[in-house]
Amino acid sequence: MTDTVGIVIVSHSKDIAKGTADMVRQMVGSEVKVAFCGGNPDGGLGTSVSSIIDAINNAWSTKGVAILVDLGGAETNSEMAVEMLEPARRDLVVVCNAPIVEGAVMAATEAAGGSSLAQVKAVAEELSAD
Repeated sequence: MTDTVGIVIVSHSKDIAKGTADMVRQMVGSEVKVAFCGGNPDGGLGTSVSSIIDAINNAWSTKGVAILVDLGGAETNSEMAVEMLEPARRDLVVVCNAPIVEGAVMAATEAAGGSSLAQVKAVAEELSAD
């Protein structure tokens, strides 16, 4: 596997996060590392900073990691997780302002082509442009 930008999917629902990750893998293949997290430890809705950090580490690439989120709380916790990373990794992780499913598929497709982290983020965020 060549080094490509990794993708992390963060949802309040573990099922949505897993389903989105499965869709990305089926559509893009295995050349892009995809990790996901969602839900709280009791099986309910929520997100966890520690789970997001674990997902970032699982998808880690020297080209960076793009995070796709579903709602504001997932975005806030993702930003907190990024701030808790070691300084050398912090600048190589971005939270994309994009729809979670479409953004994840577009980001992974761009990453599979060998694009930079900035290019992956820009393509995902095109979906949010007016």
